Amino acid sequence: MLATILHAPGEVRCDEVAEPTILKPTDAIIRLSASCICGSDLWPYRGLNEVNGPRAMGHEYCGIVEEVGSAVTTVRPGQFVVGSFCLSDNTCPHCRFGFQSSCEQREFMTGAQAPLARVPLADGTLVATAALPSDDLIPSLLATSDVLGTGWFAADAAGVQEGSTAVVVGDGAVGLMGVLSAKQMGAERIIIMSRHKTRQDVALEFGATDIVSERGEDGVALIKKLTGGVGADSVLECVGTQESMMQALNCTRPGGKIGFVGVPHGVQFDGRDLFLQQKSLLGGPAPVRRYLPYLMDLVLDRTINPGKVFDLEVPLADVAEGYSAMDERRAIKTLLRV
Repeated sequence: MLATILHAPGEVRCDEVAEPTILKPTDAIIRLSASCICGSDLWPYRGLNEVNGPRAMGHEYCGIVEEVGSAVTTVRPGQFVVGSFCLSDNTCPHCRFGFQSSCEQREFMTGAQAPLARVPLADGTLVATAALPSDDLIPSLLATSDVLGTGWFAADAAGVQEGSTAVVVGDGAVGLMGVLSAKQMGAERIIIMSRHKTRQDVALEFGATDIVSERGEDGVALIKKLTGGVGADSVLECVGTQESMMQALNCTRPGGKIGFVGVPHGVQFDGRDLFLQQKSLLGGPAPVRRYLPYLMDLVLDRTINPGKVFDLEVPLADVAEGYSAMDERRAIKTLLRV
């Protein structure tokens, strides 16, 4: 079969690879209904994460179960399933506490930009729908696998609640999902920091009330002005750079909360400054499995439509164009038809 392989920074293509097989009794094989490119895939594509030899790409997935290992009991062939990018047994102490992304058996999904994928720890990772969903819901169900679950975690970690003011730092797919999540959680005011018209339009559709295009100190000053000099109750950091983290920290009110889900690159804190800020921080890899059943239900009953974040669709064979478009910011998020 053809699968996406990253060979070196900027060099990604579809190569012929062997179809996946059951390696452990806890595995499942799924036939993907669709796949996609994640913003975090751009870190190695841009050479900002080390690339040591060819790497199978893709960690967002949904599709039909083809085969299960002998120990799998919760899903069966023929079912439509969605799974998290963090693989978990869903039974260890961390999983039971709601942090499946820190599972004692944690693995990270890979190889999902392909027609077939092997999913380890299938019982703890996969969630099945009661019936096969209609085709128009596939993009939104795919979004629950990572970007929606990650945006939801950012909002949850930031303590978004009814009537609160939330700021979203970052207008990529996760930031836009953070806007949607904050809206669903009842935020009264949602300010997104964005410089791109197409992304601003999506953010407004998802529930943003204000747009701030300034960055750094200017952006923080405008947030403070919009909040009467107080700062935001909740801030969702969805980028992972030093600048974005400082923006998030500095526009949060004392006693406020920051949910940070952008993969950090070069982020450092001054301990004394952090001490004096009196703000809460919670983040890391999103425990998508915690939220997955609820988010899938929101999609299935058409309460939300996170699939709108996909603004480019290409066949798997043209995956290089999908990466290029996202790298050049010609696309927010690329859907791959497999």
